[in-house]
Amino acid sequence: MTNPSMAVDLAGVELKNPVVVASGTFGFGREYGQFYDLSELGGICVKGLTATSREGNPPPRIAETSMGILNSVGLQNPGVDTFIQTELPFLRRYDVKVIANISGNTPEEYGEMCQKLSDAGVDLIEVNISCPNVKAGGLAYGTRPELAAEVTCMAKAHAGKVPVMVKLSPNVTEIVEIARAVADAGADALSLINTLRGMRIDVHSHRPILKMNTGGLSGPAVLPIAVRMVWEVSSVGLPILGMGGVSDGDSAAQLMLAGASAVAVGTACFADPYAPIHVRDGLREIAARQGLSSVSQLTGAVRPW
Repeated sequence: MTNPSMAVDLAGVELKNPVVVASGTFGFGREYGQFYDLSELGGICVKGLTATSREGNPPPRIAETSMGILNSVGLQNPGVDTFIQTELPFLRRYDVKVIANISGNTPEEYGEMCQKLSDAGVDLIEVNISCPNVKAGGLAYGTRPELAAEVTCMAKAHAGKVPVMVKLSPNVTEIVEIARAVADAGADALSLINTLRGMRIDVHSHRPILKMNTGGLSGPAVLPIAVRMVWEVSSVGLPILGMGGVSDGDSAAQLMLAGASAVAVGTACFADPYAPIHVRDGLREIAARQGLSSVSQLTGAVRPW
């Protein structure tokens, strides 16, 4: 077996290995840092940030399913300014790339946050376009190409030299159309998939289990959808951070073969804090067993029938 290089390039950002932790599942790393050195990771995508602090949705806001979870946390976070002041200095103690995930209500909010985060020196900005757009009657930016492009243009105009990665929603009829729109608007990379809308109902009380009725489904159940969408979107030609059901080396390798340059581990962290480490080691073993000199050789290597 070979000893493959684990380094990968994501939109010009070199990761020591292709394993990132997904936004919303790792907080700002403080809790997980009690289990292992955060420098073991390729990157940390921090909890989703908004222009000002948010308390999130009322509980219950997490519901288990047979192959994952539903969540309607509602972007609870301390706000971008507090992140820059208190959490970013903590993360900078580690040799790991810091990816800031942002959500806004207007293009202007996205631009302001990108400016602040660029000035603060994060490594990559993940623009979540799956949140409500108050200027479009509550429609999510990620469901219409022209709105997705508008946010991307605003983010790029204020991000300086920091690459902008746009996080795509799977809750659309044609994800490639959205991907092309943000690519044409200047996005440096894409991340996908975000959660799929789902619902659980308590058959005894007849009420939805989540207070907000519906939530985002993540976990092993969504992996085949994520693999298919990454494969389709790879035709756009931008680097991809693939996510959705990654729990081991095999699931991560599927997303890379479909076209992802790196992968994000999310829901699996709740069951096993060491899941990202296991995924990294599993990818190394697969690449070594296949005689690859670098794990990056998996990217886009699928052979369709």
